[in-house]
Amino acid sequence: MPKVTIDGHTIEVPNGTTILEAARMIGGEIVPPAMCYYSKLKTTGGYCRTCIVKVSKGSEKDPRPMPKPVASCRTTVMDGMEVQNITSPDLLEARAGVVEFLLLNHPLDCPICDQAGECHLQDLGYQNGKVKTRYEFDRREFDPIDIGDKIKLHMKRCIHCFRCVKLAEQLTPARYHGMLNRGDHSEISTYIQHAVDNEFSGNMIDVCPVGALTDRTFRFKSRVWYVNPEDAHRKCDKCSGKVRLWLKGEEVLRVTARKDKYGEVIDWICNECRFDKKKTSDWVIEGPTHIDRHSVISANHYESLKSLKLDVDKQKKQLVNTKNLLGQGALNPNNQ
Repeated sequence: MPKVTIDGHTIEVPNGTTILEAARMIGGEIVPPAMCYYSKLKTTGGYCRTCIVKVSKGSEKDPRPMPKPVASCRTTVMDGMEVQNITSPDLLEARAGVVEFLLLNHPLDCPICDQAGECHLQDLGYQNGKVKTRYEFDRREFDPIDIGDKIKLHMKRCIHCFRCVKLAEQLTPARYHGMLNRGDHSEISTYIQHAVDNEFSGNMIDVCPVGALTDRTFRFKSRVWYVNPEDAHRKCDKCSGKVRLWLKGEEVLRVTARKDKYGEVIDWICNECRFDKKKTSDWVIEGPTHIDRHSVISANHYESLKSLKLDVDKQKKQLVNTKNLLGQGALNPNNQ
């Protein structure tokens, strides 16, 4: 099994492992960002170039460094390889350039975008972006369109990651949308007289890393940091039935698939679970979703507040039981 060293951390990985996968095995801040790669979907990666790394040593057999930054999601580990990610100033500068390209046409409409607070491009821009852009031309403009009865497409926000296209190819019976035109005129759209309408089409919303594909049933209802995510499940014949409910009080504002720490869906869910089951009585609620403390969603501290409420309720119940026992004389020493 080959060994690779990433920013000073050495790990032994199976043959065929990519640099990005090896970095995720190590974890922490050395993991390169990824906007197009999706481990649950085949042939993803290699489009956005945000995961580029510097290979300072190719392998034990050929220690020469690779002359240019490489996409870590497509580059296979070789024994003795040494990789720099956050330890290379040149690489960080190159990644900042990639982010600048991604933001050339992306509108600065975060205040009205439903993806705000969950947008990977926001995180990427904050961590690796530049303060100003050198782009002097007008941004591309597209009107929002409905590509199904539940999905709204904002093409001007799209970064051409191809995740939604790959998902439609691999998860649904037929694909009715794709990339049209070329160059600066490229756009995601449906084929003539077709709409995206199948049982798993809602997963396109979950895999979109920006606000290009949004849930029409949730649009403008609330910011994600004002709602409480809860893990829940139900018996479903079409999918796993394991979801994440986004609650405001007792109201279910939206239902999404559960995601891991890299923002990737753990189990795909069907449209019935996503769009039709919007009552808490439809679900068995397991408890609060653990949200990383660095996420804006954790700003309301709902996890600790709910835990505190449970403790208070438990203490109240114990107090009531104690009073009842005292009233019955069960704890009176004179009754012994």
